[in-house]
Amino acid sequence: MLSILFVAVGGFFGAIARFGVSNWIKGKYPSSFPIATLIVNLSGSFLLGLIIGANLAHSLQLLFGTGFMGAFTTFSTFKLESIQLRAEKKWKSLVIYLGITYTIGILFAFIGIRLGTIL
Repeated sequence: MLSILFVAVGGFFGAIARFGVSNWIKGKYPSSFPIATLIVNLSGSFLLGLIIGANLAHSLQLLFGTGFMGAFTTFSTFKLESIQLRAEKKWKSLVIYLGITYTIGILFAFIGIRLGTIL
């Protein structure tokens, strides 16, 4: 039961953080390119890697990794925006979005894990 509470509390704050960060980025850098989701997901990949690499206690991994980062990052919005770019025939943006999200996301997760093991 305590595990569920850790995930729920982390998820609550992660969703609020994603909402705030996304809206701030969209207000600061208005664009038809989904830059807000890209930045949120890339930073989330790095931070989740950092959390895992740091080998935190299980309860902290649930709070920050599963809960916070699970709600902060947004795979469903990424997929929806990809479909929208395709529907609007914005092929260049779609390829860039997919390429950066997957390649840089994996790279950032790897870097986060490596840094986490050092800290």
